[in-house]
Amino acid sequence: MGYDETVEFLFSQLPAYHRIGKAAYKNDLETTLALDRLDKHPHRKYKTIHIAGTNGKGSISHLIASVLMETGLKTGLYTSPHLRDFRERIKVNGKMIPKNAVVKYIREHSVAIDTLKPSFFEMTAAMAFSYFADAEVDVAVIETGLGGRLDSTNIIRPVLSVITNIGHDHMDLLGGTLEKVAAEKAGIIKRKTPVVISETQEETQRIFLEKAMETGSEINFADSRFLCVPEEYNTHENSRCFLISELSSGKSVRVKLPLAGDYQAKNLQALFQIFRSLPGFKVSEADIVRGAGRVVKNTGLKGRWQILGRNPLTICDTGHNREGLEYVLRQLGNVPKKKLYMILGFVTDKDVSSLLSLMPGDAEYYFTRASVPRALDENLLLRKAVAAGLRGRSYPDVRSALKAAKGLAGRSDLIFIGGSTFVVAEVV
Repeated sequence: MGYDETVEFLFSQLPAYHRIGKAAYKNDLETTLALDRLDKHPHRKYKTIHIAGTNGKGSISHLIASVLMETGLKTGLYTSPHLRDFRERIKVNGKMIPKNAVVKYIREHSVAIDTLKPSFFEMTAAMAFSYFADAEVDVAVIETGLGGRLDSTNIIRPVLSVITNIGHDHMDLLGGTLEKVAAEKAGIIKRKTPVVISETQEETQRIFLEKAMETGSEINFADSRFLCVPEEYNTHENSRCFLISELSSGKSVRVKLPLAGDYQAKNLQALFQIFRSLPGFKVSEADIVRGAGRVVKNTGLKGRWQILGRNPLTICDTGHNREGLEYVLRQLGNVPKKKLYMILGFVTDKDVSSLLSLMPGDAEYYFTRASVPRALDENLLLRKAVAAGLRGRSYPDVRSALKAAKGLAGRSDLIFIGGSTFVVAEVV
């Protein structure tokens, strides 16, 4: 198989969560461990940093990798899902895994695929670990796909674990309460390995403290050590200044971030604490500031409060659960505009009625669907939206919805595109 056929094989033949949802989720690590043995445990050849959480883990993974790159370290980055190209998931120093490396790995593991029948994510994680070893990275930043305890990435022995916000997502798989979700995420905390929690949440704090005590791990809650305040947002710039203060000393530093979402303040708090807690690395404050400022250039991060156009201002964001959308909608409410046009699509396993209840009633809606099997039918979405008191029309694909909105929006209006990572993937 060539590259295109190989990727199609990965997508269509291996059970993939982004296509079929929870049917692709496995509740054990046996297949992952078998692949790891077959590859002679490649992740043991470099240091790793492990990231879990509901919101923010993608941004923080890219930020950590960018800072490490600024120190001169050869840095691997494994994230999911991708937006446009499968190879976005596996990068070294910001460069995607070569196509021939993807083909070679799948070809060399054809017998194992037939025997073990791995899921898409199990195969992809194994590929990443192997590629990072072949590339001789110094360190790899590894983002979990779903949960933590049973996630395919959870065979690594990191030098630091990071857990971001805990929110209402994948609760059908991870548990019906925030406490149960947190317990699954806490599964990445390893024995005598420091852990950084980005947000103190009343429902989940005890879970993390108990797990840290059980494993003898040093634990730090970033928001108890650092305070980050976003400065005024200028819609004419593709960047945002944030003021970070260390609470114990009162010392402050300003970071200019090419990610303008208000919610990045929490990620920056975590970033500064991460490099206080990270053992065995020499990282200065200047490295952190520089790495944060170059995160898009260094890693290619997209889809986080990304400005796609002006006149009218057009913004997309990958926030897709209750907590993530609340952040986005709050910021949308603060952006000067004459009229708001919302292009929305969701996947079938979300509590869509709950999410629609968050949406502003004075916006004009364009309900659509991404081109993935899990996408919620746009006409069903429209019916649910009408029941929630929203007004709009349905469109069979994202491009036609965007074209319709652009045809009506004036120069002083705002077009927002979101609701699903897969919707955003079709416009960035």
